[in-house]
Amino acid sequence: MNNRDPFDKLFIFEMANNHMGDVEHGLRIINTINSVCKGFNFQFAFKFQYRDLDTFIHPDFKDRTDFKYVKRFVETRLSEAQLKLLRDEVRKLGFTAMCTPFDERSVDLIEKHDFDIIKIASCSFTDWPLLERIARTEKPIIASTAGASLEDIDKVVSFFEHREKLFCIMHCVGEYPTAKKNLQLNQIDLLNKRYPEIPVGYSTHESPDNTDAIKIAIGKGATVFEKHVGVKTETYAVNAYSAEPEQISVWLTAAQEAFDMCGVSEKRIEGSEKERTDLRGLQRGVFAGRRLKKGDRIDLSNTFFAIPTFENQLTANDMSKYAEFTANEDIEINKPVMFSNVNVTNLRGKVLQIINHVKKIIIESNLALPDRVEMELSHHYGIDKFVEWGATIINCINREYCKKLIILLPGQNHPVHYHKRKEETFHVLYGDVILNLDEDEKKYKAGEMVVIERWMKHSFGSVNGAIFEEISTTHYKDDSFYKDGAIINNKNRKTALTFWSDWLLKPVI
Repeated sequence: MNNRDPFDKLFIFEMANNHMGDVEHGLRIINTINSVCKGFNFQFAFKFQYRDLDTFIHPDFKDRTDFKYVKRFVETRLSEAQLKLLRDEVRKLGFTAMCTPFDERSVDLIEKHDFDIIKIASCSFTDWPLLERIARTEKPIIASTAGASLEDIDKVVSFFEHREKLFCIMHCVGEYPTAKKNLQLNQIDLLNKRYPEIPVGYSTHESPDNTDAIKIAIGKGATVFEKHVGVKTETYAVNAYSAEPEQISVWLTAAQEAFDMCGVSEKRIEGSEKERTDLRGLQRGVFAGRRLKKGDRIDLSNTFFAIPTFENQLTANDMSKYAEFTANEDIEINKPVMFSNVNVTNLRGKVLQIINHVKKIIIESNLALPDRVEMELSHHYGIDKFVEWGATIINCINREYCKKLIILLPGQNHPVHYHKRKEETFHVLYGDVILNLDEDEKKYKAGEMVVIERWMKHSFGSVNGAIFEEISTTHYKDDSFYKDGAIINNKNRKTALTFWSDWLLKPVI
């Protein structure tokens, strides 16, 4: 085997008993199938079935022909030397050599013949003595799941995971051949979702002329595919679920088309230049809604969106709350706003950095939050100075009464201000708060409360970080008066966003 992932686009040709007990016919199947595999960038494997018939069949039934499987296995029996000859031919032609054992002695022979991968048949999926023997090998494992309950699959997956085995599970229907209505291809979705770290394949027994199933299986994320193969001659027929070389060629072509149509799955594609051009032609451009002067911040209040959009023009898609645009020259009313007309500041990276700091305090404090909350980042002297001057405000409710949660980072301060209409009470929930109230400074700890009456100038900060409730009368947007005129003149001192509770469980990106 090569260094490629053994379960990456692996196509398995199942010989089973289609060699008919005739080693020359077995070689014919291998070589004929090999001839149709050329030109496909897949991995190919040939698979055999090993049974130690002297022990596999009960002594009293070895000569019985009224039992279908006894008759089939006895009539197609090959010697160990003949089996080895077929395995050598597979290896010589560059196939991955696979084999399904149906008993422990056959596992011994698989190791002796040095097969690359062991396949577990659906009928043996919970044959625990056999699984224990297979697990003692050093070989990758593929297991078919036809007829197995979800509980059984869980057990087998756990069995191999605990033994640190490299393995793949296959959706399979043990009906030969399988009617279209019984293919149950949605089971591939189930297996992928339930076992996301394990490759999932599709072992197929539908009509060999059916190429829809392979396309659907690929679209659902299957990476390993198995099909019975045979070659019709004057002496030997081919059963209803085994594919002949011409059918295999069509099957592989359908698979290649499906992979091409599905495209990239591990990362987001960039798309073609034509796609980007076509989409941009449908995006609304940004136009000046009034005469803009150099230094004006460009936002929704002084622009409008319309088509056509010109090359290098800002679009509505660019007007994110994380992006700030400032005119670097005068722009006349109704004129397009071009990237060359503006200075751009992207705040997203800074905002996400702040969110991750805030998230840490929320987790440490065990603060319980709803699934989503509206949040404001107050950055009085600009977002670059947020960790020094600012606060994070969670707006809980604002009616005749109001409740907010205020979060302070370690070392962060909120500047001097007062309210004319609102009276507040601060209730410290976590950490330490240093409150300066009419120039009287005092440190408060978790559990303590303080009332701040109207017109009282106050500022606050924290040494180690804090969370406190602000409980008040109704909050009005124009009711915060700052001592520093620079803050009053800063019309862009808040960034509003939605904080989602699942951000506490995963990285915010």
